[in-house]
This record gives sequence, C-alpha cells and structure tokens, in this order.
Amino acid sequence: MNVTLAVKQYVSKMIESSGPGMKVLLMDKETTSIVSVVYTQSEILQKEVYLFERIDSQNRDSMKHLKAICYLRPTKENVEHLIQELRRPKYSVYFIYFSNVISKSEIKALAEADEQEVVAEVQEFYGDFIAVNPHLFSLNLQGVARGRSWDPSMLSRSTQGLTSVLLALKKCPMIRYQLSSDMAKRLAESVKQIITKEYELFDFRKTEVPPLLLILDRSDDAITPLLNQWTYQAMVHELLGLNNNRIDLSRVPGVSKDLREVVLSAENDEFYANNLYLNFGEIGTNIKNLMEDFQKKKPKGQQKLESISDMKAFVDNYPQFKKMSGTVSKHVTVVGELSRLVSDRQLMEVSEVEQELAGQNDHSSAQQNVRRLLQNPRVSELDAVRLVMLYALRYERHSNSVLPALMDELSRKGVSDRHRKMVHSLVDYGGKRVRGSDLITPTDAVAITKQFFKGLKGVENVYTQHQPLIHDTLDQLIKGRLKDSQFPYLGASTLRDRPQDIIVFLIGGATYEEALTVYNLNRSMPGVRIVLGGTTIHNTKSFLEEVMLATGQGGDRTQGGGRHSNRR
Repeated sequence: MNVTLAVKQYVSKMIESSGPGMKVLLMDKETTSIVSVVYTQSEILQKEVYLFERIDSQNRDSMKHLKAICYLRPTKENVEHLIQELRRPKYSVYFIYFSNVISKSEIKALAEADEQEVVAEVQEFYGDFIAVNPHLFSLNLQGVARGRSWDPSMLSRSTQGLTSVLLALKKCPMIRYQLSSDMAKRLAESVKQIITKEYELFDFRKTEVPPLLLILDRSDDAITPLLNQWTYQAMVHELLGLNNNRIDLSRVPGVSKDLREVVLSAENDEFYANNLYLNFGEIGTNIKNLMEDFQKKKPKGQQKLESISDMKAFVDNYPQFKKMSGTVSKHVTVVGELSRLVSDRQLMEVSEVEQELAGQNDHSSAQQNVRRLLQNPRVSELDAVRLVMLYALRYERHSNSVLPALMDELSRKGVSDRHRKMVHSLVDYGGKRVRGSDLITPTDAVAITKQFFKGLKGVENVYTQHQPLIHDTLDQLIKGRLKDSQFPYLGASTLRDRPQDIIVFLIGGATYEEALTVYNLNRSMPGVRIVLGGTTIHNTKSFLEEVMLATGQGGDRTQGGGRHSNRR
C-alpha cells in the first residue's frame, strides 16, 4: 500500500501509452500539484515530455508536431476547456486521462466536439489526491466544516479524493467511522454510495481479510496540531511551511537567490529520505557528516587534470558532485534557519511546557510554567497563544482554572484580539462537549503509574513524549478492541479477523506527527499496512485557520493548494 508509487505508476503509464515522440503534458491546477509531488520536471523530461501547459491557459501556441497527454480532474470547467480545445486542436493527437470517474454524458460531449478525430484514447486513472509520503496523502482542502457540518463542495471533493485512493490502491473496504462526528458518518455514507454505484470498478480480487477504511474527525484531538515538532519533516512544516513539498525561504536572512524556494522530496533527495523522521539533534549530526563527506569528494582546486583520463574522471563525477553540492547547501540552509527560529523563539522551553500540558496532570506546575513563558518577551505571539490553548483544553473543567488570568496576560503581552478569540473558538471546536473519545487520560493512581512505566520504556526525550490520539485508536483497532459502540461499521457486516490493510482518513486535516505514528506502527506491526490521509496536512497556523472557519470566525475556504506558508 504505497500511494506515491500508485500515482507514479499512473503517470508513467500515461506517458508510455502515447508511444515515442515529443509530447506536451496538459494539466489543471490540481493535477499539476498531484504530478509535481511524485515526479521532478527533469525526470519527466527524460520521458520525452518537453512542455508542461495548463488547460486553462489562454495563450498556448499551436504545435502540431507534439502529442498531447491531458491529465485532468473531471470537473465541468475542465470538460468545457477540453471541448474548446478539441474544436480547435493545437496538437497532433490527444491522450486524455481523467483523475476520477467521468460521466457518460460528458464523454459524449467530448466525442461530439472531436470532429477532427484527434483523440486517441480516453481513460480514468485514479490519482485524485496528493501523495505526500508513501503512507500519507492529502486533498489540500482547507476549511471543510461549517459548524459541525460539511461544506457541501468539500464533502463532494473529499468523497472523490477518498474513493480515488481506494481505486488507486485497489481496495474495496469495510467502513468504520467515529460515531460522535456527524461529518464522519456523512463521508462514510457518501463513499459507500460511490462504491455501490461503481461496483464494477471496485470488483477487486477478494483478500482473506477485507481492507478497512476508518474515518475520524480532527476535533477529537485538537492537541496534536498545536504542538511544536522536533522531527525533520514535521519541524519544517511547523516552522517554515511545506506546500506540495516546497518551502519558501525568501525571508531567510542572507539567503542566496537559488535557495529562495527549495523542494524537499524523499523520492529524489536521499538525505531528506533518510532524515525525514529523525529528531533535530540527530539531523544536526547528520548534516555535519554530509558536509564532511562533501569536503572529501570536492574536486580540489589544485587537483591536476593532466591526462585525458583525469579530465574524464572529473567530468563523470561532476553531475554527481553538482547534485551533492545542491543537496548540501539546501539542507544546511534549512537546518540553519530551523536552528535560528528555535533559538530566537526559545522553542525548547516552550515545547517542554507544551509536552507537560499535553501529557501530564499537575495543574499548579502547569499554570506557573505557562505564566512564566507568557511574561518572557522572546516568546512569540503564536507560541503564547498555543500555550494558553493547550491549557484551556487540558484544564477546561478544572475547579481552579486560571484561564481568565492567562487571557489577561495575553492582553498585557499585546497579543492581537483575533488570536485571543481563537482560544475560545478552539474550545468550541475540540473541547470536552464535542469529543467522542477520552483525549485527556483519567488521573487515578493506576493510570498515572501505567503512564509512568510507559514513559520509562517508550520516551525518546522530553520533547517527544506526546502520542497522538490516533496511536491508541489504531492500536485498539489492530488488537480487535476498538469499540463498535464508538466506531460502528457502516452496514451489517463486521470484521472478525485482525485487520491487515487499513486506510485512516482525518476530516479536518492530519499532521506529520500522526504520519510518524503510522510510519512507526507499520514498522513495528508485521502484517499490518496502514495509510493515513487527511483533508489537508496541518501545522499550527493552518489548523487555527481551520478552527476559525469551522466556528464561523475565519476568512475564505481554499481548494487546491492549501495556504501553508507559515512564517512569523
């Protein structure tokens, strides 16, 4: 179950099906993101694709010597653009691929427009999602809820995205959903409806244990997206903002021109692939090793290029060297900027208190620590607000709650009105009244002792002791202990055996911390394969945006490229 591989295979198949010769790849805004996350431009150039165009671009030249490969979402606008294109074709022949199911009537409209008979084939290739990591996908949708209900256009896009993942992975699953969330039930029913309607597409070879789709709601765990992160991918997204694998570094002090925007992709960056899930301390050491390795391999200025074979050896190594030098400068810049932000914003102290709020239950120590940090002028507005939010969620019904006093501290610190309002919006979004599960563990002696021993065994360090709620949910699911009363099956049948292929989908967005949890579960549970997806991948800023939209306080909803840039 590898979503990156599934999309890559679709793209390769499209290009190969069109045969030899020069080609143009015609896409829309969303399929451009879908393809660019799994393939670099240079990789596609090697497959004789020399031009990348948008179907909605008005001023494309006519190039009859090129074959067109069209990869488009089956939207009304795209079908209309294609109809116009086929009436006045700019290329010699068209291979049309839709990223999801397209209706017969739209196929008919395209056939009628193709008077010059330039269409060689029309097919459905179900890559209608962003494959972020092999076990992680996103739909890039921000602001999917209105109150506790779906925004209708977002429900429809989420259904299409989720069914395309199932088709790409060739799974016809049983479905379970979180009972406390009406949105989870609606999405489960909507996906089931498509599976029933398109039953021929979902007619895959039966496996001994049927696959399982589990639909959850972000509001059940509003703590995870609020925490600062310490593993490479999660940290980059939290502090710099990752959008379709791209980071905007234009505001980094003294950054060179060619590093203003960099791409971090595990598919073609070995250092990134190896360090994705390592913590910040280890990355520092590995960067140093990378630098030393680079210094050793670097062609010396005085290196004698006397013989032809010397020159040949230099030229042969040069592309490798150039690639390595690009990798080194990119990661040194990124890690350098992360370091600067950690020290400027005193994130180690902030994170220690966040972890205490998320995982321990000592009210007097917690409120003192939060107060101390709120009075520290170097703690940024965002970090101050997130600490108060974590306190508000953790001690929501505590008899000695000091929340009003902490809100006053935020005012004294000069925190904006909008940010202060977010504290109450967050409690509305993910507070006790809303949650279906036990996010905050009970505090009896047995539970504390259990947590203490669990802590001794499994904690890497004080900054990463928090486990997302999804860890326990999946653990229970795999052991066959997830309660039907809280996570019912859709329909009459239930799963008797331990599940093997699990697709988990988080309405309201997943996080890289949860992706790390799934990655670790996949490694530690032989025979179990889990893929995680979300309507988007959040960092704290985009999550707070999601909360404000859901509680009726926010700005615009976005579809396509989520607004992920995250700078101070």
